[in-house]
Amino acid sequence: MTTSKKLLILLGPTAAGKTDLSLEYARRYDSPIISCDSRQLYREMRIGTAVPSEEQLAAVRHYFIRDHSITQLYTAGKYELEALALIERLFDDGHDTLVMCGGSGFYIDAVCNGLDDFPPADPELRAGLCRRLKEEGVESLRTQLRSLDPESYATLDLANGQRIVRALEVCLMTGRPFSSFKTRPARQRPFTIEKIGVTRPRAELYARIDARVLRMMEEGLMQEVESLYPRRQLTALQTVGYKELFPVLEGEYSLERGVELVQRNTRHYAKRQMTWWARDTSIRWMTL
Repeated sequence: MTTSKKLLILLGPTAAGKTDLSLEYARRYDSPIISCDSRQLYREMRIGTAVPSEEQLAAVRHYFIRDHSITQLYTAGKYELEALALIERLFDDGHDTLVMCGGSGFYIDAVCNGLDDFPPADPELRAGLCRRLKEEGVESLRTQLRSLDPESYATLDLANGQRIVRALEVCLMTGRPFSSFKTRPARQRPFTIEKIGVTRPRAELYARIDARVLRMMEEGLMQEVESLYPRRQLTALQTVGYKELFPVLEGEYSLERGVELVQRNTRHYAKRQMTWWARDTSIRWMTL
């Protein structure tokens, strides 16, 4: 396929510095920034998801930043459809190169390769798994996923209850590992794709993660968590930065311990992100 249209994807682990770099590339190519982050798209989760600052958002037009509600079920498949429609419109508007930035490997794969070979949802099975998630907690579902699909267990965001439910649903419904549905040839897109991976030495990355969590606390993360507490059972809130702090409000452990858990689980998440991308030989890695 020969085309002059290119999608440039900046990816990498959380806290690596993708946001600042994406602004540089966006200015270079006179492009908006298409966010590919499965958490930053929720409007109610500003601090804990490290959305770009007001100054950064004002400097360059951003898409998929705080434009959905946590009350709405959102999936990688839906992101694929919405992102591809946006990309087509922006190319039609005259852009030659578009900049996408994010750390959600499943969402990036959806845009690049397509996910429409996954079986449709089974509402009854999903409802049962969601009920288990609420009553038993995510650990029970994670244990079952590890047994049925070790590859998905090693690469999925294990703190994201929605992802675990979907992976288990596919395993139980089809008798095949969820990961086996991602082995078909990539779907052809009417534009070229270039992936640049942004990373840092592990010790430096982990120090940046720890410092960023402390900065979030100073910016009011605990108040944000408190405002979301009545809706804490929603799938969108079963994620790092929130699930560790809800028990603080319930007196289960101290605020200091909650912060330590956010830092630890964010470091674990960064490690899983790198594991996910290790299989993709098309990524050109850049160490900052």
